Amino acid sequence: MKTYLLGLILLAIAATTASAESFSSSIGSNREAISGRPKKEMPLRRAGVYGVFPRAFARGRNPLQMLNPRAPAKYGTAEQSVSFDPHIPGKWNGIKFFEIVF
Repeated sequence: MKTYLLGLILLAIAATTASAESFSSSIGSNREAISGRPKKEMPLRRAGVYGVFPRAFARGRNPLQMLNPRAPAKYGTAEQSVSFDPHIPGKWNGIKFFEIVF
């Protein structure tokens, strides 16, 4: 039931965005003709898996360097693997072993 509801919501969103794209202003189309350059599109953020384990066992990485306080910058910082308490600024709350961002 939830998947049907989610599909219906996504279909409604797609229908509204498709109808919104059909209306274009003459100013926007002239702007490209005046400047001579096509409009740049914003890059989308790629979904992925982050956290301690994916970062430690990535190709070409040494997992022991994550424990080294003088490790090179390519191994990242501690802030990338720690979740913070929103009520107490600067206080860490836990370690992100796996983080799925979408």
